[in-house]
Amino acid sequence: MKMKIVWVCVALLTGFAAFWLHGNSGPTPDEAAGPPGMKRGPGEGKPAPVQAARATSGDIDVYLNALGTVTARNTSTVKARVDGQLVRIAFREGQLVKAGETLAEIDPRPFQVVLDQANGQLLRDQALLANARLDLERYRGLLAKDSIAKQQVDAQEALVRQYEGTVLMDRAQVDSARLQLGFTRITAPVAGRLGLRQLDTGNMIHGSDTTGLVVITQTQPITVVFAIPAGDISAVLSRLHGDERLRVEAFDRDGKTLLATGNLLTLDNQIDTTTGTVKLKAEFANNDERLFPNQFVNARLRVETRHDAVLVPLSAIQRGTQGTFVYVLSKDRTVSLRPVTLGPVSGETVAIEKGLTAGEEVVTDGADKLREKAKVEVSTPGASANAAAEHGAQSAGGARRHKPQ
Repeated sequence: MKMKIVWVCVALLTGFAAFWLHGNSGPTPDEAAGPPGMKRGPGEGKPAPVQAARATSGDIDVYLNALGTVTARNTSTVKARVDGQLVRIAFREGQLVKAGETLAEIDPRPFQVVLDQANGQLLRDQALLANARLDLERYRGLLAKDSIAKQQVDAQEALVRQYEGTVLMDRAQVDSARLQLGFTRITAPVAGRLGLRQLDTGNMIHGSDTTGLVVITQTQPITVVFAIPAGDISAVLSRLHGDERLRVEAFDRDGKTLLATGNLLTLDNQIDTTTGTVKLKAEFANNDERLFPNQFVNARLRVETRHDAVLVPLSAIQRGTQGTFVYVLSKDRTVSLRPVTLGPVSGETVAIEKGLTAGEEVVTDGADKLREKAKVEVSTPGASANAAAEHGAQSAGGARRHKPQ
């Protein structure tokens, strides 16, 4: 009797296990439907929701992108040209100055003394020259009367020429002393913005000082130096030789904020063999001073504008083992995979050089779930959010209407 009960229990457990395994081995309704977007038989599954855009024909700018460094148009270290004590500072740090503007003053008294000495020596020698010339005139008169020897006249002429040379040398000494005195006023060699002061009033300043008094950088206009691949040189040169002004845009390090717009000045005369690039220099007005010396920027050089190009959103481009492709919508609202050849990219728009024509619709969102010949349902961006908001407003209005008194 006990054995029969045991066998009955074993049979029941075996049947329950077989039923459980058999019931879970079949596909669920969702699994039977397959992945979204797969082509199914009539009435099977739902179309995959996607967003689409129509390929258009238009113009697109071709840009070369590079990392650039902002460089001052001119950089000058202001140094003293004579040695002396600094008695006055006539500038503020960070100030904008013009060329020739006084920045500082060295004690001028020692140099004034030297100038006075040179002037005194000049006056003395000029008096000697004047007396020698008078003697020469008298000697010539006496020689005409045969009262003196010609040798004495010749000696006096030589003395006059000697004094003339001395006076010329004295005048040069005066000019040199006056020049040294003028150097006690330290002026700005170029226009620009001043940096931090390197020396204070009361200190001795020397022409041999390496740091100088202050550094001036010319930031209006300012330049940006960047490098492009050697293969793009011909495209740039052909337009520079045609006197075409190539526009250059400077963006911040993130490449999102436009800082300034300028023009290409020139390019270097040789290729860097270590990197295979050539340096270019662009100039910017920088009136708002958004560009700062030694700042890193992203430079964009527009080399040409392509007309009547086939344009699609960049989000429509897919990449796989077969290369770049797009999903093209058919009239029956199915999609087909189309390999394409990409052209230049400008922002969120890309040009298609081969594989697509203007007017065709391509999938821009939801392509990750699609397959060849998959059925789709095109939705407008933001439509679901608007519908949800409208439904919520209607529900709230209904609730207010049915609110119990």
